[in-house]
Amino acid sequence: MSKLKLIIAEDNRDFGEQLKNFLRGEEYFDIRYVCYNGAEAIAAVETEMPDVLLLDLIMPEADGYTVLNTLNLRRIKPNLVIIISQIKSETFIEKALQLGANYYMHKPVAFDALKERILEFSGMNAPQKKPYSPEIASLPKERRTSVDEKIANIFISVGIPAHIKGYQFLREAIKMAINNPEIINNITKKLYPNIAEKYDTSSSKVERAIRHAIEVAWSRGKIENINNIFGIKIYTANDKPTNGEFIALVADKMLLEGA
Repeated sequence: MSKLKLIIAEDNRDFGEQLKNFLRGEEYFDIRYVCYNGAEAIAAVETEMPDVLLLDLIMPEADGYTVLNTLNLRRIKPNLVIIISQIKSETFIEKALQLGANYYMHKPVAFDALKERILEFSGMNAPQKKPYSPEIASLPKERRTSVDEKIANIFISVGIPAHIKGYQFLREAIKMAINNPEIINNITKKLYPNIAEKYDTSSSKVERAIRHAIEVAWSRGKIENINNIFGIKIYTANDKPTNGEFIALVADKMLLEGA
């Protein structure tokens, strides 16, 4: 199995070393550099062309936004960029995602969770504590990555922030509905339990987190964006969809676009 080439850009040396030592102990990763400022990160990416960049936002010489913007201009951005930062402002998070980051994690970050996100976005299957939904597992590698990116773009447009739990659950639900549209008719008995099993939580928490994610989008007032995505004016500020309706609408749109 070929390993993922990975660069860590982190100005906290203790955290950077801890992260490097954890990932180096995993069979999936080839750690090429640990960089302690943004200029080093840009040079390392240009030299190594890694698969994955783990990027802090607050760094000397060049911050994370400057790194992302520079990599975009030079067209050398890795396939996967995960921001790991103490900043919790939704404005900062959205800016990072708009500049091409694929995911955003807050410090202190659980290293096991970080590993799962890297493997998930890279289309690699990490060993699971429990078996989970075959609807997700059966998505081809290249299709899974493309689907994740498309869902992330939709979530940014409608105002669902990446740091809330419902973001992950809603993303998984949409992917399941894309691969098996009939599951939307078994949302309580099949969809929620499958997601709950994967994330080691309960079906009721999955349902509440997804509902909260949708409520966040509506509270931000981006109804016009939502209607533009679906191509017709179907919602108002006082008329938000159920979990199942929203999942089905996004999944149907992506299927029509060849997801």
